[in-house]
Amino acid sequence: MSQSKSVLKVVLPLLLGVGLVWYSLSKISLPTLVQYFKDADYSWILLGVFFGILSHASRAYRWLFMVEPLGFKPRFANSFMAVYSAYLINFTIPRAGEVARATILTNYEGVPFDNGFGTIVAERIADTIMLLSIVAIAFFLEFEFIYNFFAEKFNLSSLILGGVLLITVALLILLFITKSRSKFALKIKLFVVGLLKGALSIFKMKKKWAFIGHTLFIWVMYVLMFYVTSNALPELNNITLAPVLIGFILASFSIAATNGGIGSFPEAVVIAFSIFGIAEDPSRAFGWIMWSTQTLVIIVLGGLSLLYLPIYNRKNRTL
Repeated sequence: MSQSKSVLKVVLPLLLGVGLVWYSLSKISLPTLVQYFKDADYSWILLGVFFGILSHASRAYRWLFMVEPLGFKPRFANSFMAVYSAYLINFTIPRAGEVARATILTNYEGVPFDNGFGTIVAERIADTIMLLSIVAIAFFLEFEFIYNFFAEKFNLSSLILGGVLLITVALLILLFITKSRSKFALKIKLFVVGLLKGALSIFKMKKKWAFIGHTLFIWVMYVLMFYVTSNALPELNNITLAPVLIGFILASFSIAATNGGIGSFPEAVVIAFSIFGIAEDPSRAFGWIMWSTQTLVIIVLGGLSLLYLPIYNRKNRTL
């Protein structure tokens, strides 16, 4: 049974990704998409790639702050290569990259696997908080627009009723988990307590402000990477902050839906940009340009990292 679940976890996202690639390419002709790639201003794309590499380098450096209190001082080079290796491995098996990243630290820096993996979980909590903060900022800046959009598309009373029902169900589930002594409820409680501990542990670090600073830097670079790449297409030159933020949010969630966001990333961009009346063709083309350039960087740097890790560490052991 567990083996079947493991297979489904790998196969289903891959099938979904293939299906979305087919759907996306059925909505824009291949010659049209190729023409967008040809006409793109690659100076903006390269700037976006630069911001992407900066964000990942900052992520690798931030990780050192989390491992240091455990009594280890990993080298930045190993941390950097572990981050890119993890991104590359996630393209094959979703979430396997996190395991590989902790394993690399165990093999080359002697950090116990459970400790290393625990720091990655805590790191993910910080990143989730940042993503939710960007959602809140986008909602605050464009509350009237978002409200009017949903009011036009859906019946307002139904939306309110749906919201009330969701809140009621959420409160009932919370009450059940709090009061129940079933194994399922206890597992959820332990999981939530673990998440809270992980989040609060950030504030117990010696270098917590450096950690927070790097976290802010990482996500500012992510948003900038998305924004500057949009300038590569003339049709999107006058794009405002609102579609950039909404597009970035949906595209970020889409990465979890399929292997590395294949197929889902461009369509998430189309959905976000269509809310603001931006034409589908340039939106879809931008999604493909953004996804393919960042993916190419991950394939190149991730592949080189996997190849160079044993060489780098063998050299350092002989010195």
